[in-house]
Order: sequence, then structure tokens, then C-alpha cells
Amino acid sequence: MADLRVDDEISDECPVKQVDLTVPKTDDPTMPVLTFRMWVLGLTSCVLLAFVNQFFWYRAEPLSITSISAQIAVVPVGHLMARTITKRVFLEGTRWEFTLNPGPFNVKEHVLITIFANAGAGSVYATHILSAIKLFYKKHLTFFPALIIMVTTQVLGFGWAGLFRKYLVEPGEMWWPGNLVQVSLFRALHEKTGRPKGGTTRTQFFLMAFICGFAYYIFPGFLFPLLTSFSWVCWLAPKSVLVQQLGSGFQGLGIGSLGFDWSAIASYLGSPLASPWFATANVAVGFFCVMYVLTPMSYWLNAYNAKNFPLFSNDLFMSNGSVYDISKIVDSNFRLDVTAYAKYGQLHMSTFFAMTYGFGFATLSATLVHILLFHGRDLWKQSRSSFGSHMKLDIHGRLMKAYKRVPTWWFLAILAVNIAAILFACSYYSNTIQLPWWGVLLACAIALFFTLPIGVITATTNQQPGLNIITEYIIGYMYPERPVANMCFKVYGYISMTQALTFLADFKLGHYMKIPPRAMFIAQVVGTLVSVIVYQSTAWWLMGTIPHLCDTEFLPPNSQWTCPMDHVFYDASVIWGLVGPRRIFGNLGPYSKVNWFFFGGAIAPLIVWLVHLKFPKKNWIRKIHMPVLLGATSMMPPATAVNYTSWIIVGFLSGYVLFRYHPKWWERYNYVLSGGLDAGTAFMSVLIFISLQLPGVQLNWWGGTSDKCPLASCPTAKGISVEGCPVF
Repeated sequence: MADLRVDDEISDECPVKQVDLTVPKTDDPTMPVLTFRMWVLGLTSCVLLAFVNQFFWYRAEPLSITSISAQIAVVPVGHLMARTITKRVFLEGTRWEFTLNPGPFNVKEHVLITIFANAGAGSVYATHILSAIKLFYKKHLTFFPALIIMVTTQVLGFGWAGLFRKYLVEPGEMWWPGNLVQVSLFRALHEKTGRPKGGTTRTQFFLMAFICGFAYYIFPGFLFPLLTSFSWVCWLAPKSVLVQQLGSGFQGLGIGSLGFDWSAIASYLGSPLASPWFATANVAVGFFCVMYVLTPMSYWLNAYNAKNFPLFSNDLFMSNGSVYDISKIVDSNFRLDVTAYAKYGQLHMSTFFAMTYGFGFATLSATLVHILLFHGRDLWKQSRSSFGSHMKLDIHGRLMKAYKRVPTWWFLAILAVNIAAILFACSYYSNTIQLPWWGVLLACAIALFFTLPIGVITATTNQQPGLNIITEYIIGYMYPERPVANMCFKVYGYISMTQALTFLADFKLGHYMKIPPRAMFIAQVVGTLVSVIVYQSTAWWLMGTIPHLCDTEFLPPNSQWTCPMDHVFYDASVIWGLVGPRRIFGNLGPYSKVNWFFFGGAIAPLIVWLVHLKFPKKNWIRKIHMPVLLGATSMMPPATAVNYTSWIIVGFLSGYVLFRYHPKWWERYNYVLSGGLDAGTAFMSVLIFISLQLPGVQLNWWGGTSDKCPLASCPTAKGISVEGCPVF
């Protein structure tokens, strides 16, 4: 068998060049995997990341700590455990013999620890439902039905992943480009290399970055919050609404605004150090066009009465510019009171918020057309190769045949139990969840239908079209005026597919690193369940501990607990669920013309493709990626201008300057720096909360407030009166 593997290694190449150059073609099946230290470090990483990420979830700058932090941090701990834990064999001579220390800390243990960390690093989207019901609608919700929603939305994706793993994991053509970053990092951390002369090892550099990030965050996090959004343009004319609209990093265009706060830089778009320059450039162009061309044009031309509302806001408004009181249109059955809505008036959004939905429509159609035009032929060839009877395994597939597969019935059992639990919850807690049984089955059908085609797109192009708008649209028309039903349908139809793709990507990572499939399955299931419990427990604790959590009406101006992500999710539940798409974007609504963005999104990649055909030698034309460009501002709101300007600058310095002019440094330290800053910022933030913010310690001085552009949120239409704003 060993000789066969050597021959395979010499004679076989992977069908994808990037994989062939990056992934090792060897394996050691005797390497221990499910070890004591793997369980300790894996579960610890999962719990810590789940707690910290949920802790950041409600904050004004919701930093997401990725698994890279744990991936790097556990290396010295793993080696320390291998040197210090007893090597004694327990129950020796029996079938149950085991040891707590089977030898040196190895890469396969490290991969499984990272899988646990992935489970803790990926947020539980269903937490938005809990926040919307309890904190915004202020309705009663008990822990148990909330737990059912949280668990089922996360675990349901295992079913779809099990059904399609044969087509999306085993074929070499399905290569999941995002995994190559982690494969490279694993190799860097485990393949022995000497310390460069005058330099540091990766572990030493990580510790330095961690300490610096930890020590520095006390300034933007508590002592000097102005560093989060340094909007100096506002100071030029402190009484001018126009100047503050231009300069505010939080509520305006953010011209000249910079953030010297890692949590603000990495909070919505992820670490800029992990973004390739190609993607960063597309985001930068898209942001510039939307923020500095279309937004000013729409606002100052007064499209949709834009001047009645703030330039940039995720609030919902009445026609006179005052914030819409949603409680006045919700009846006792938690549905839309049609009579009250007719009396109270139509729902309005800031022009930027309405445009955000328009670009969401455009991104969806652009993604489909772009993939068809630029990748259609390759996808067809790869699909025929993957799904046909002549499908061949590459070297990695043949090496993985040494391990037992996960039986399909394991996945089907999880799928059946989950659907049964969802149907039970929707039936027993019908007044709270609102989603009927046919809605559950329809959501599952949508997820089942889209997992394979979107999985093929993701596995070959690293682009993942979202289903959130489509699911909201469908249930909004079929079952209107029920906000919780809309939220649950979106989560079961959209997030279960996203979770399936996450599980499949992890399976492919295990495939590359030669992890036994059953060990990978156990780590995924246990990690997912543990992370859900930690996420919900942390959210429940914060809801009960922090007064007026998410309620900006009662929170102090500089509060970190404004919940921008939950606020947007709640607004979406009002728009698509409570009021319904027909009264917003349909024939009964004020924004029906926004549907033209679907058409525009479909045309945009066609134009790029035709230009590429005209000038085939201009390689830069193919790098114009319209789905990324049109979807650049998809996180706005809740993300603000300063999040983007700072992210783009750091991404340029990392992905272009360092990568081009200092490639060795970039290759050795770039991802390590990102992980160190993530981890250091996170731990200092938790320490600040426990030691300073929870006891109520506050600093009142000039630098104790961020942005300092109070007039940026003022309307500018004549006769509109808002507290704290001038009347024109």
C-alpha cells in the first residue's frame, strides 16, 4: 500500500493547478487524531470563540473573530501538552486501552481543533430572531423554543451536505479555493523552518501582535473612543449640516474619515489582511460609485423625498421625517393591523437604505449572469466530469479511500430529526413562530434545490449567491403580515443552505489534510451543538444583564450596545414580513421602481463580457467582477462609511503594497498579524466590559465620544422638524 501511494504521488496530478501546488500529496494513516488534547483544545476554542463573537454581536462595532486566531494560538499549547502530559497507557492490554499523550502534537489534531474553532467562529444567524422578538418587538419568548430554532437552523445543513458530498467534495474539480489559505497556514505552522536572521518565528510574531492589539484597544475601546471614527472634516464647520453629512464616518459619506480601531476596521467585512487585492479593489470601486456618486445624486435630487430623512440611516420613517413607531401597527396577534397602518401612513426608508435593497436585487441577478457568461463553459465541463459515470478521483480522493466513509444514513437521520423538531416547534409554538408546516417544507425544498448549483459555483469560483432576498420575497407574498414567519422562513431556506456549504467546505479541508471522515463528522456535529448552546446562553445573559440593550431611544449616546446588525434584521422583518413586499416594493408601495435593479444587475456583467470579447488580450477586464462590485455595500447599513474607508486602506497596504513589494514578509506574517490583532482586540474588549463598563465606569471628556458630527443625521427638506436639528 505504501509503495502504491508513492507511485500515485509521482504520477498523479490534481486537475486544478492551485491545488496541485498547495496541497501535500502524502498521508500517514497512523497519525492519531481523536486525542485528549484535541478534545480539550478544540472544545475550549469553540466555547471561547462562540462567547466572544456573541459578545461582540450586539456592539456598535461587531468584530467577528475568525478561527485563524485559534488556529495559530493553539500551536504552542499543543506542543506544551505533548511535552508535559503523562504518556502512561491506561487499561493496557484490553480493547479499551488509551493514552492521554500519544506523541508529538500533529497537524491532523490541529485541523480538527480548527474545525471546532470554525463552529464557534461562525455566528448563529438565528440569534437575530431572538433579538427581534425580545428586544425590538418586545414579545415573550422562552428559552426552549428559542433553542429549537437555534439548533435546527445550524444542524439542518448537515442533511443537505450529506446528500451532495459525493458531488461537491470528492471530485478534484470541486476545489473550494478558500480552503487553500488554511492549508497553506497549516503547512507553515507544522513544516519545520528556521527563524530568519534578525527576524521572528510565526509564533513569536503572533504573540507580539496579540500583545500590541490587546494593549492598544484600551484607547479606542474606552479611553479615547474618538479613534473609532476620526471625522476631522466635521470640525471645519460645526454648525453646517452639509459639511457634517460629507464628513461623518457614521452617519454621512465619510469623506476624510478614518478609523484607528481594529474592531471598526474588521467588524463587517472581515479582516482586510485576508482579502486578496483583486476583491478589495472591486469592493473599493463599488463603494466609491455607490457612496460618492449615486447616493449624493439621489439625495440632492430628492429621489423618494430623500431630504425628509437622514442621508444615511437604517431607521424606518413616516413621511414627515419622524421615526416610525412600529408598535402602533402590530395587533395583539403579532400581525399587521391593516386599519392602523392605513391610518398611520406608509413606511419610508432613507434613500440609501432603499438603494441598498436595490443593489441587493442587482447583485443576485448579476451573480447568475456573471457565472453563466464567465464560468458557464468551465462549470459545464466540471459538472459532466463530476456527475458522470466516468468521474475519476484525483490523488487526494484515492488517499482518502484508506478511511471509512460516513454512512449516508447518519446524515439522513439528522435531517429527519431536524425537520420533525422544526414541525413540532412550529405547531406547538405556533403563536410565537407563526410559520405553518407547509412553510417549513417549502423552505427546506428551496434549500435542497439550491444547495447543489450554488455549491458548484462556490466550490469552483469562490462566489456564493445569497438567497435571503428571494426567501423574503417568496414568503412575504405567500404569507404576508407575519414578521416571525418571514424571519424563520428566511433562516430555514437561506441559512440551512449556507450552513451546508460551510460543512462541505470543512469536509473538503479534511479531504485535503487527509482527516478520517468519521472523525471530521464527529468534530463538526459536537462543535456545532456546543457553539449553539454557548451562543444562545451568552445572548440570553446579555439580554438580561445590559439595560435597554439595542434600544437606542434609552441608551446613552456613546453606548456600545446599539446592535446595528440586529436593527437591520428587525427592519427587514418589518419590511418583508410585517408590512410585506407588496406594500413596499409592489403595486401598493412607494418603491416599486427599485425592482428595475434586477434588470440592471443582469445587464452589467453582460456589458463587461462583451467588452472582454472585443478586447480579449486586456486581462484586467476579466477582473471587473460585477457581483462583487455591485454587492460592495451589501453590509451598509449596519456598516458605515468609516468601516469601508479604513478597511480599503488597510487592504490596499496589505494586498497590494506588501504583497507586491515585500512578498516574503507578506507570506510569512500577513495572516499571523490578522489573527493576533483579532485575538488581542477581543480579549481586551471582554476585559473592558467586565472590569469597567459593567460596574458603570465612564469617562466624560472631549475624546470620549466618537465621530463628533451630530448634525449629519439631520434632514434638510424645508419645514421638517427633528429634535436637535435646524429647520430649513
